[in-house]
Amino acid sequence: MTGSSTQGIKIVLHPVSDLASAKAVYTALLGIPPQADSSYYVGFEADGQHIGLVPGGGPQGMTSPVAFWDVPDIEAKLAEVTAAGATVKEPAHDVGGGRMVATFTDPDGNVLGLVQDP
Repeated sequence: MTGSSTQGIKIVLHPVSDLASAKAVYTALLGIPPQADSSYYVGFEADGQHIGLVPGGGPQGMTSPVAFWDVPDIEAKLAEVTAAGATVKEPAHDVGGGRMVATFTDPDGNVLGLVQDP
């Protein structure tokens, strides 16, 4: 097996076509207002789980929800999954505050994400 553990799903991003409508539904579902609320992203924190709404799938062109798995070493985990047959879609990069994210596809084309916090 491998030496780099995965610490569970930390973030799930959902592409939405109507941000205002989606925000109302997720606010009702989660019972809390969003912590981040802008024209390009709305984010909620619910019991340690981050739920993000991305209008039009964002620059990544998401067409379905993407789960981001929390890992201590994003480069090591990306190397492990690619060695096992995954294909890098978006290499590891800083999205602000030292948070690193990357996405890859499994052999069936499903998009999965990795996140590493500082």
